[in-house]
Amino acid sequence: MSDFTELVDLACERVGGRVLAANDEFFAPKENLLKPAKPVWLEDKYTDRGKWMDGWETRRRRTLGFDWCIVQLGVPGILRGVVVDTSYFKGNYPQHCSLEACALADHARVEEFSSDAVRWAEVLPKSALEGDTQNHFAIGDPHRYTHLRFNIYPDGGVARLHVHGEAVPDWKRVLAEGACIDLAAVVNGGCVVDCSDMFFSAPQNLLMPDRSSHMGDGWETKRRRGEGHDWVVIRLGIAGMLRQVEVDTSHFKGNFPESCSLEGCDGADRASQRDWKEVLPRTLLQADSVRRFEITDRAPASQVRFNIYPDGGVARLRIFGVPTREGRIAEGLRWLNTLPDEVARASLLNCCGSSTWAQRVADRRPFRDAAQLFEAAHEVWEKLGRNDWLEAFSHHPKIGERKAAVAQPAEAQRWSEQEQRSVSSSAAHLREELANTNQIYQARFGYIFIMCATGKSTEEMLALLRERLKNDPETELRVAAGEQQKITRLRLEKMLEL
Repeated sequence: MSDFTELVDLACERVGGRVLAANDEFFAPKENLLKPAKPVWLEDKYTDRGKWMDGWETRRRRTLGFDWCIVQLGVPGILRGVVVDTSYFKGNYPQHCSLEACALADHARVEEFSSDAVRWAEVLPKSALEGDTQNHFAIGDPHRYTHLRFNIYPDGGVARLHVHGEAVPDWKRVLAEGACIDLAAVVNGGCVVDCSDMFFSAPQNLLMPDRSSHMGDGWETKRRRGEGHDWVVIRLGIAGMLRQVEVDTSHFKGNFPESCSLEGCDGADRASQRDWKEVLPRTLLQADSVRRFEITDRAPASQVRFNIYPDGGVARLRIFGVPTREGRIAEGLRWLNTLPDEVARASLLNCCGSSTWAQRVADRRPFRDAAQLFEAAHEVWEKLGRNDWLEAFSHHPKIGERKAAVAQPAEAQRWSEQEQRSVSSSAAHLREELANTNQIYQARFGYIFIMCATGKSTEEMLALLRERLKNDPETELRVAAGEQQKITRLRLEKMLEL
């Protein structure tokens, strides 16, 4: 599928998109922009402010400048194109529009968007619009974004804003909600990559988060007059072990499929017939109902092929499963590869506190696999100098303590606590001895004692600390740098494993 409009609308109200703020909405409210229904025209409908319009419309601007609104994407992702729909706006549409994007936390406050700390990237330069039409604009930016600033010049009305792209979810949040998830859900990155027929309605509807509202809000094929059956291929948002399938035929009564089956495959972008393995045999369906089927043969899958016999309509399809470790790493790497530059640097700083290291590793993206990332991390570190190494050391708390000399981000602090877990539960005299020896070490070498503490007891740490006090300064700096590399590697693995 090459047309970007066949990709999910990341901003749509149905997947959780919201308009957070607008500088003006005098004639029509900003919330209309993201409604899933097509805009309508009501000839004789007026409000106390003027003609009722199904869209976002600002007042006539009498000063220099432009109007804008802030949109939070329902699903973070890579933007592939936007449709600026000016339906029914004829003498009152904007002359131009532009689009900027940034990556922030879901809970970001509206006032943060005007802060100098927010880096807005222009993903669509100022572009001419036509009235009463759907204006299509392709976007080539490869980064993952969470929020948009939609600008119109100088003022006017837009009926709908559709932002099509590839979902890159916040997997830490998704997986924190439970081990077993809907692997195919559009909000979890699932997408349709091929299908046999979509005469009456699109197969992407199968993966929407809500229940279907009517028969047209599902996937329905034409009536099959020959042999064979209809099918749809879905790339899962994350590879996983399949556990259950839910087939929802709501609203399909005289046109539901007689039966269905499901096949899965793992690892191939374009699977051949021999790659598919049956995970749910052909099973009878019922009209206007929801049926859930257990999968007993739980092989891993990154794609599924859903078959319906011989044709008909299905409202929703849920593929429940548990992400595999390989799937988590692949999505973690995709997440890192698509982060905006400044966000990628901040994420890498959680793994190693050298700002030069984080910048240079971020600059080497995209990484084809985890091994290439680990190799780049090692090569960059080895080429850094003493000051870069010391900067990294300063981002660690002393062994047995909680706070570093330099304030740590929450993720790095959490990892530090995990790495030193054994110290907090050790005897008081051991903790005191460790603290005293730490002071001796810092006085001798000028920086804190760095050691990969994961899996080590307090006694082991003390013994290693005493042994390393015997090193000369040059030798010890190399040893400490090697320990930092071990810590960095473990944290990179944690980051990728989500």
